[in-house]
Amino acid sequence: QVQLVESGGGSVQAGGSLRLSCVFSGRTFSSYAMGWFRQAPGTERQFVAGITTTIGSTFYADSVKGRFTISRDNAKNTVYLQMNSLEPDDTAVYYCKAGPFGRLPTLTYGVWGQGTQVTVSS
Repeated sequence: QVQLVESGGGSVQAGGSLRLSCVFSGRTFSSYAMGWFRQAPGTERQFVAGITTTIGSTFYADSVKGRFTISRDNAKNTVYLQMNSLEPDDTAVYYCKAGPFGRLPTLTYGVWGQGTQVTVSS
């Protein structure tokens, strides 16, 4: 079965950058669309960014457009989330998710990773 392992989280000051990585295993990575979601304390989990399979079309939540970039390296079975100009409101646990059959993952569709904490201080 699909397994996802996120890394790259940590603590950073506002205005700083972090790059999250998610390593995929267990199936053919290039057949899966990938996404990043996040959940802050006391809030619902929300979509952050998504990327399709071969063409690599990208999609973003309005709150991160222009600051975050999702990318994938099919040779390394890895999806990345480059986060720039971080703000305290970006503080959350960030989750990677894989969407089978090339479908973008949603809150209710796909396989979750275990999450990685991102903390942005002002």
